[in-house]
Amino acid sequence: MVRASVVAERTGVRSVSIVATPFARQGHAIAKALGAENVAIAEYPGVPMVDSKGDLQEKVRQSVVKSIIEGLGAKLKPAVKPDEPGPRDIVFKGSFDETDDYFYKNMWTEGLPVVPPTIDRVEKFLRFTDRSPDEVIGVLLPENREATVWNVAVNGVMAGCRPEYMPVLLAVVDAISEPEFRIEDAGSTPGWEPLIIVNGPIIKELDFNDGPGAMRVGRKANTSIGRFLRLYMRNVPGLRIPPGATDKGTIAFTFNVVLAENEDACREIGWQPFSVDRGFKAGDNVVTVTSVVSISPPTYSVGATPIDHVERIAEIIGRRHMSFWTATCAHNGRSHPLFVLSPAVASVIGKGGWSKDDMRKYLYENVRLPARYLESLMGGITGFNFCEEVQKGVIPGEFCKSKDPNREVPVFLRQEWINILVSGDPGRNQSKGYCQNHKQGPPVSRKVALPRRWKEMRG
Repeated sequence: MVRASVVAERTGVRSVSIVATPFARQGHAIAKALGAENVAIAEYPGVPMVDSKGDLQEKVRQSVVKSIIEGLGAKLKPAVKPDEPGPRDIVFKGSFDETDDYFYKNMWTEGLPVVPPTIDRVEKFLRFTDRSPDEVIGVLLPENREATVWNVAVNGVMAGCRPEYMPVLLAVVDAISEPEFRIEDAGSTPGWEPLIIVNGPIIKELDFNDGPGAMRVGRKANTSIGRFLRLYMRNVPGLRIPPGATDKGTIAFTFNVVLAENEDACREIGWQPFSVDRGFKAGDNVVTVTSVVSISPPTYSVGATPIDHVERIAEIIGRRHMSFWTATCAHNGRSHPLFVLSPAVASVIGKGGWSKDDMRKYLYENVRLPARYLESLMGGITGFNFCEEVQKGVIPGEFCKSKDPNREVPVFLRQEWINILVSGDPGRNQSKGYCQNHKQGPPVSRKVALPRRWKEMRG
């Protein structure tokens, strides 16, 4: 809303953004980052979704209308952005503890100690790419700051990454710089976190964990690269919790470590790796970044046939977990759920004759619930209706075959958007589901570009 107001003001059109109190600080911070010092904001006092109808009407009359009138008469002033240090500027000298305190006070850390990004350390990372340190990868909202090869290396150092991780870090930032990924929305109230998925020979070359505890901290590559992305989002796009105020995750959760696929298990089963599903060749080094708004409980399944396992996955992960987000995804027209199967579960399904497409088809056709129930789960829009979204062309006609409120509709928007990946302990019969946050953070994949002397440099 505030971004739209700034654009309108630049074209000479007066505008006012209407926001509730919890979003006012975020609105001003985003406007300033976009170059507008005093964008007009009409503040609704409190949280409208928990006010009675009478209270809501009174607050609109007493506060919002008055602020709109005042805002339309104000003149926009250009913001003066503070000077930022250059790439090779020395911003501080001191002990490790003093440096860490200085970075924390400047909101350059997420609260954990960081490795001081000295010039020497940064240059060690730059040796692992053939790209120029000054190359601009993209311009990232909400703070409208350039993503560069240099600041990728800086944040990689701070996160505790090893220099040879640099090609992966660059591919990750390439992915989140894609406008379709909408990194600026990573501060939305659901509090979603990005998840990095890695495929290819680089899994073994850099010692990623794709076995027991695949999503647990402990392996340096998985953990430090996962932490890198959270630090980078804080320091370049500028997504910070208050007092920075550009991140409005209501409760949220912490960063995900990198999820590496067990490609040996895929080959044994007869399935192609996830990266092939994403349009790459088997054997390519690929990173995929996707938003995750929630993670299902560990789901255990037993049996010697595919249906034994897929039925349980459909019931627990599909109907009971992911269905809560169906209406939100339908309203926004996107949904890319991720099912992570342990090798033992995937083996029964694959060796039992099911392809990943067979599993996708089963989930799409069989995970269904009454339309009235799913519509009632929409938290931000009253009176949400699937048929209206079908009429707008946002979702398939499958969601409005009749007007019967008790008709069953799919939990997943499109069969081909269901993602399946193999990872975790080969000795356990567990699966997990990762619910993606609709048009915010859809999966974006990039091939990892290794430097010309990769093998020689790694010794």
